[in-house]
Amino acid sequence: MDTNKLLEVQSVGKRFGGLAAVNNCSLFVEEGSVTGLIGPNGAGKTTLFNMVAGNFPPTSGQIFFDGEDVTGLKPFELFSRGVLRTFQIAHEFSQMTALENLMMVPAGQPGESLLTTWLSPGAVKSEEVAVRQKAEDVIDFLKLGHVRNELAGNLSGGQKKLLELGRTMMVEAKIVLLDEVAAGVNRTLLKDLAANIERMNSELGYTFFVIEHDMDLIERLCDPVIVMAQGEVIAKGHMEELRRNPEIVEAYFGAPVEVD
Repeated sequence: MDTNKLLEVQSVGKRFGGLAAVNNCSLFVEEGSVTGLIGPNGAGKTTLFNMVAGNFPPTSGQIFFDGEDVTGLKPFELFSRGVLRTFQIAHEFSQMTALENLMMVPAGQPGESLLTTWLSPGAVKSEEVAVRQKAEDVIDFLKLGHVRNELAGNLSGGQKKLLELGRTMMVEAKIVLLDEVAAGVNRTLLKDLAANIERMNSELGYTFFVIEHDMDLIERLCDPVIVMAQGEVIAKGHMEELRRNPEIVEAYFGAPVEVD
């Protein structure tokens, strides 16, 4: 595996009964990129994401991450390696504040152990202070200071998506899988969301792999863009070029369409 290929999918397939949701799919995501994954409904995009994120193993093929074969690893095992995923519908702890949601993310905090809490209260307090400061820094970075103490369940859809993005900043994420980040987000907050993804990529070096149906957002954020249809990769390139590809237009609209 080439050193710049942070994630590589090799001839991966997934069958559910007699149905092939993903068929002999190969692609890679370069370190430091924002790579898009597009395709019509039923193309196999989410199934592919689920395999990469460890939600279920592939039927065939291999998945490599950061030079290691991670095929079939569980989500918690991938999390410890720096693979994080967000979802189309945000998953927040609704009865905790935005700040507390961020503080929950780092694993292995000493306060999680009752014994450590009794025997080493100083260490627990010190770690809590450090995690809180990290969460405050993330809140400030994402410009969510005005809702830091608001219950996460009361946030708007866009604010919840920003909060999910913030969770990925609380640990050493090597790649973030964004699943339809624009879903349920108003246009104003979507601009903020896109700007923060760009900042995380350019200023902090985050690598993103993005499923999205909003083609304007894909064009703004992603280079390259990978196109799937019927469980297979059919094209890869710049979004401007892909928009003019008749095969891709046909895959989306189901019939040949003349492109200017």
